[in-house]
Amino acid sequence: MTPGTLLQQITDYANRADPYPLYAELRRTPVSRQDDGVYVVSTYWEILSLLQDPRISSDTRNRLPQADGGLPPEEDTGLPPSFIRLDPPEHDRLRRLATRPFGPPKSPRRVHNMRGELARMVSGLIDGFQGRDQADIVDDFAYPFPVMVICKLLGVPHEDEARFHAWAETIISALDPNPAEGPAERQRTVQQARSEMGLYLAGLIEEHRRAPGDDMLSALVTDHDSPDGQMSPVELVITAILLLIAGHETTVNLITNGMLTLLRHPDVLKRLREEPGLAIPLVEELLRYEPPVQLLPQRTTLADIDIAGTTIPRGATIWLALASGNRDPQRFPDPDRFDPERHDNQHLGFGNGIHYCFGAPLARLEAQIALTELARRLGNPRLVEDPPPYRQNAVLRGPRHLQVAFDGLLA
Repeated sequence: MTPGTLLQQITDYANRADPYPLYAELRRTPVSRQDDGVYVVSTYWEILSLLQDPRISSDTRNRLPQADGGLPPEEDTGLPPSFIRLDPPEHDRLRRLATRPFGPPKSPRRVHNMRGELARMVSGLIDGFQGRDQADIVDDFAYPFPVMVICKLLGVPHEDEARFHAWAETIISALDPNPAEGPAERQRTVQQARSEMGLYLAGLIEEHRRAPGDDMLSALVTDHDSPDGQMSPVELVITAILLLIAGHETTVNLITNGMLTLLRHPDVLKRLREEPGLAIPLVEELLRYEPPVQLLPQRTTLADIDIAGTTIPRGATIWLALASGNRDPQRFPDPDRFDPERHDNQHLGFGNGIHYCFGAPLARLEAQIALTELARRLGNPRLVEDPPPYRQNAVLRGPRHLQVAFDGLLA
């Protein structure tokens, strides 16, 4: 193994269960040029610096044809990119518009006011374990929960949720491809689901324009006061699909990695059961210790950049190893220890800079409620398989299944 092949090793499925020794090796060279020409940045302060550097582009149109590092190809949707794949000023305009109905300053209580609904969703899903002695935390809980949340957020009528779930599952599955499935077949299936969901959302947007509710889509289509104008119908559809996919993947991995970590640390699980307030710092430590997004791939340099004694040339492809930065001993003392009471825990779990995770407040709340209730209600929970089977995707790293045995449900 050489420094130039470490990214290939990290993305190799054989190392999915525990990539952290490879990240430690990677940090010995903070900025490492891989054999395929990709530059990998692996230390905390260097990653933070580049996340805030306007010379780093997220716009796929600036990307040069280079090795993909084992990622599945992005779908050619024929639609403009969502704002996470744009640079200023287009990024800033769309993000500001999306933020107005979602968070401060215009909608400071949107996420807070969802707390009761989220708690009811979580209780209902756990109630579904009744009469069983095992559950798959992924399929039975963490996977459906965020789709229920996004339906509520966007104002999808209850009778349409089943259709929405089916489209969402198809679209999201493309991020974690089955090696046995042909790419052309998968592409067709995903394109059809995206088209059907796009048409559905376009119709839903028109319904909310005519009869607004208290949901986010209604707020977007009736907001006439923004200095940035309004989103076009196409931009509204793209943003809604982005909220679904980005919000789903982050939350599924955060909850599933969180439950796995708690079951490996039964003392912390016991504390969470007895001290629900521990959930807030605990989720922050999970975002550091087992971040739901491990790598930010395929950023592009718009100019030569000197960093950590290396010059990254203009036009190069950069991967930012967030999970490695979160375990950097130069930033976090004893970084391989899971410590919910860690001080000054300014992790990279949601990124940083202008592309800081848009849905972070909601993902945090979902994970806090979910993990607290799972800890409280599952009697004597224990792992059936450790390590569990992992998803194919190295970027969005998390268990594909997490079978947990338990001795009944507590009220």
